[in-house]
Order: sequence, then C-alpha cells, then structure tokens
Amino acid sequence: MPTVFLAISPNGLREAIKLASAIGGDVWCGSDAVSEAEYESLAVSSSVSRFNYPLQGESLDVLQGAIYTVEDHHPGATIWTEQPRSGA
Repeated sequence: MPTVFLAISPNGLREAIKLASAIGGDVWCGSDAVSEAEYESLAVSSSVSRFNYPLQGESLDVLQGAIYTVEDHHPGATIWTEQPRSGA
C-alpha cells in the first residue's frame, strides 16, 4: 500500500522527504514549509506537492481539509501526518 507524508513544518518536510525517498512515498506540505523557489527545485528531484496555503499553526479543520485533499489524490494510501507542536 502506498504511503504519503503530510509535512507541517520545514523540519518535518526534511524528515518526510528522507522517509519517502527510502520507501518510494510521496510528500505533501503547506506553503509555509518551503518557499516557492525551493519547492520548484524539490519538485524536480522528488515527489513533493505543496499546498498554496500554510498549515503550521492552523486549526484542526484546516489540517483535516489538507488530509482530505491528499486522500483525493492518493486513494487508499496510508497518510502519515506530522504532529504539529504548540509553540514551535
């Protein structure tokens, strides 16, 4: 079964990319986890998709919406989501 990682922070994105590379998974992140310029270079070398809105510090409703979008694009995949840390 395919695995998709949803990264919330820049550190989480770096970790997710490493894990996804090891298992052949995909990564999604918020617009605040990586700049648009950095994303363009990442997208060439890895399977990273970037939302056009931030996820860090957002409500659970926003995070759930992001998960639903990932599910729409990767039906049946296991989705691992970074645990947002308060104050981080």
